[in-house]
Amino acid sequence: MRKPYLHIAISPGKGRGIFTNKYISSATIIEIAPVIVMPQNDREYIDKTLLHDYIFEWGPKSDQCCMALGWIPIYNHSYQSNCEYLMDFDTDSMFIRTARAVSKGEELTINYNGDWNDNKKVWFDTVE
Repeated sequence: MRKPYLHIAISPGKGRGIFTNKYISSATIIEIAPVIVMPQNDREYIDKTLLHDYIFEWGPKSDQCCMALGWIPIYNHSYQSNCEYLMDFDTDSMFIRTARAVSKGEELTINYNGDWNDNKKVWFDTVE
């Protein structure tokens, strides 16, 4: 499930991103997508490919990893994102929910750390 007012467009300096054609209120679920769950030791192989950038830790103990389907891999990162992602380990799915109201035309972002306002440096900001 993905809201019909979402679309993919170019985000300056980031490549593709997800944008909205209408105002979205806070706490709105805008996408639900299945995931492909893999054992953590598969990460060794995945990290050697382009898919490295699109893998999430998975499971209550983060002892697995997953590839999210749908448009979830296209949401760009922001330390103060306007959306958050939630994981449902029982149904092997992820949800994207707005963390605040989002204006028409605004890019929708998630914080790759998991919490919408977590300022801990993500891997690509620590590479010199």
